[in-house]
Amino acid sequence: MTAQLEGIGMTSRRTRMRLVQRLREGGIESDRVLEVIGQVPRHIFLDEALSHRAYEDTSLPIGHGQTLSQPYIVARMTELLLAHAPQRVLELGTGSGYQTAVLSQLFPEIYSVERIRPLQDRARDRLRQLNVRNVLLQTCGWWYGLARTRALRWHHRNGSPGGGSQRTAGSAGRWWRADSPGGGRESGVG
Repeated sequence: MTAQLEGIGMTSRRTRMRLVQRLREGGIESDRVLEVIGQVPRHIFLDEALSHRAYEDTSLPIGHGQTLSQPYIVARMTELLLAHAPQRVLELGTGSGYQTAVLSQLFPEIYSVERIRPLQDRARDRLRQLNVRNVLLQTCGWWYGLARTRALRWHHRNGSPGGGSQRTAGSAGRWWRADSPGGGRESGVG
């Protein structure tokens, strides 16, 4: 891992592990989620001027009136989703790409929709830096994006809440691979 990804000082691995400990103390129980939070370099998803605050348990601005979610929220949402063991996850709002990177380490396929093109472009670059290969990205307006993905189909195993569920992206429109050079190649998914 390069020095930029590994971090130094307030972005170092040791600082990341302190965040993981705070999340554990705050009630996050999944060792898998905590391990991924400790591995994904949150500081690269922020402008350099804010990178020293990356491992605080707070949301931070990423531009265009949007924020990078608080690490506790990212961890908790991921922990709840992990309990259902989906094969595919549809993320609405790629933002900086941090949650996308976390999800990509735990689930086989991630489909992420963002309405703000510059945010998605930066997220794609960051995911490429991390060599993430199981993410497909799409930029479009929220309602148009929801219509194009034909919402989520919920498949319940055994019909019981404890049986888990699988969330799948329905017949999607045109998606862009996060790991492709120059913004990605078009990929029909569905």
